[in-house]
Amino acid sequence: MTITPLMPVYPRCGVRPVRGEGCYLIGERDERYLDFASGIAVNLLGHGHPALVKAIADQAATLMHVSNLYGSPQGEAFAQKLVDKTFADTVFFTNSGAEAVECAIKTARRYHYANGNPERTKIITFANAFHGRTLGTISATNQPKMRDGFEPLLPGFEVVAFNDLAAAEAAVDDATAGFMVEPVQGEGGMTPSSQEFLQGLRRICDEKGLLLILDEVQCGYCRTGTFFAHEQYGITPDIMAVAKGIGGGFPLGACLATEEAAKGMVIGTHGSTYGGNPLAMAAAEAVFEVAVNDTFLANVRAMGDRLRQAIEQMIPNHDDVFDSVRGMGLMIGIKLKDAVEARAMVAHLRDNHGLLSVAAGENVVRILPPLVIDESHIAECVEKLSAGARTIGGAS
Repeated sequence: MTITPLMPVYPRCGVRPVRGEGCYLIGERDERYLDFASGIAVNLLGHGHPALVKAIADQAATLMHVSNLYGSPQGEAFAQKLVDKTFADTVFFTNSGAEAVECAIKTARRYHYANGNPERTKIITFANAFHGRTLGTISATNQPKMRDGFEPLLPGFEVVAFNDLAAAEAAVDDATAGFMVEPVQGEGGMTPSSQEFLQGLRRICDEKGLLLILDEVQCGYCRTGTFFAHEQYGITPDIMAVAKGIGGGFPLGACLATEEAAKGMVIGTHGSTYGGNPLAMAAAEAVFEVAVNDTFLANVRAMGDRLRQAIEQMIPNHDDVFDSVRGMGLMIGIKLKDAVEARAMVAHLRDNHGLLSVAAGENVVRILPPLVIDESHIAECVEKLSAGARTIGGAS
């Protein structure tokens, strides 16, 4: 037998973490890494946060799972908190971001079905988007690396250029159900929507009776310095997919919707065995209590500004490697010059300088620290970035 026990679909690196402390991961040989990947924007409170650890331990000793056949005091309480803090009137809990996006797609199609327009099934999505790895969510992207070998895919999607409002409007026809978009593209290159684009999509939906679905799996949940990124655009969605930071490391996602958008989601139309179980809700409550408040969010914005400024000041010293900075809050992308490949830089920073980051499209290195970083972590990150640029061999 040559295949590995873990199905070999990841090019796993040599970092083998066995524990975490705050903003650091510690490997098998006791080596320390500054974790500015955060499990790909998941470990919002870093590693081992006492409030999150206690909440999970206490709940695990009380009740872990019962299924959604029964009443859910914990789920009802946390859903109410999300409803009170967002545009939404109702919430469906999932185990992952891809499942949250799947629920969003189903909710949008079911809305038009309930309105007597079953032909309105097409969802317009955008180039370089990443919505997940299920058959449904890879059908919503145009990236061959996710689609090749998995055809036939789910019909009912049309992909147009990101940040191109005219192209989006031109794609609308009698079969269109709505738009699905990331306010800030993560895997696609850490690229924010323009104000004109996101506001324009909202206007088109209002004019034509369509639904605006936001995928805030990566850019949501305090990552950009507001609870959700769309708050900075002056718009609200009809449906929104959420995950990553919501559980602080515990697998959890959610699909949020207005009462109108969710009108077709009645008994029997959707489900999840594990979604929103008591253990997940305990983790989510703990994260919410720490992070979803003005003081915490103001610090995310301040640290985001400071980190971005520090990187911008560093770039001229290594302009053979670094090109520019993009993103919002603590969702930062560093665009590299063409001569240096993002995956190579991520590996070099990891293996030689103890800094964990993530590659993204458009030759971008993603900087996604825990939202609890302080000035010392910013200084350490920039020092390691600078050292990495010096030692990768310039534009070699």
